[in-house]
Amino acid sequence: MRIRIVDAFTDRPFTGNPAGVLLLGPDGFPEDEWLQNVALEVNHAETAFAHPLPGGGDADWALRWFTPVSEVAMCGHATLATAHVLRTTGTHTGPVRFATRSGVLRASSREDGTLTLDFPTAPLTPVDAPEGVAQALGADPLAVFDTGPNIGDLLIEVADEKTVRGLTPDLGALARYSGRGVIATARSADPGRGYDFVSRCFFPNLGIDEDPVTGSAHTALAPFWSERLGRPDLTGLQASPRSGLVRTAVRGDRTLLTGGAVTVIEGELLV
Repeated sequence: MRIRIVDAFTDRPFTGNPAGVLLLGPDGFPEDEWLQNVALEVNHAETAFAHPLPGGGDADWALRWFTPVSEVAMCGHATLATAHVLRTTGTHTGPVRFATRSGVLRASSREDGTLTLDFPTAPLTPVDAPEGVAQALGADPLAVFDTGPNIGDLLIEVADEKTVRGLTPDLGALARYSGRGVIATARSADPGRGYDFVSRCFFPNLGIDEDPVTGSAHTALAPFWSERLGRPDLTGLQASPRSGLVRTAVRGDRTLLTGGAVTVIEGELLV
């Protein structure tokens, strides 16, 4: 069984968000314990496991995602990484449909070599800032939103890009405020630099202190900023140390996420 590490939402190795990708045989998924152990061994934010489905159905591949400590309901960068592996190995040609816990997700190639994911738009519900969240995050919230069951984050707008970049949150305290974690965001200080908004994502409940580039978070960031900036098509910069760009397009109840991917490691899984 081949195992690959793919850097997603980037066009350069050692940037973007790394994901493990394993393409399984048609017999289905192994036991959950084995999947979780492999994800812990890979020890990246997510490891994706996919197996082909019989023809004629609503999806081409079944897809699941595991962090080092748990399975998640949605993951953008590992879906992008899986689509990249299917394309670059010739295992699947053309658009691909994935059956997941979040419904059928689609991925398609673009002429420039990037991939576009078709994900459900996250429902945003304004909420009061929980007591203590400003201290845990290290910044005063301007607005706070619940992002719905697929993501399970708090989306917190802060004053400016400088504030986002300078955050040093208390991760233990931050873990109390949402199911998955916290998305901190602000408008770009200079849209001329090629991005409209910035974000950082902290997921201590999943064993991920800071996620490098989070596709699923952009299903909430895209509608949030599209409404404020008055444009459906935007580019977000996730300002983690590895960094990465996500091009977003809000299409009603669906959000398109576009980015590149690079395979950096390929090997053989022996267990």
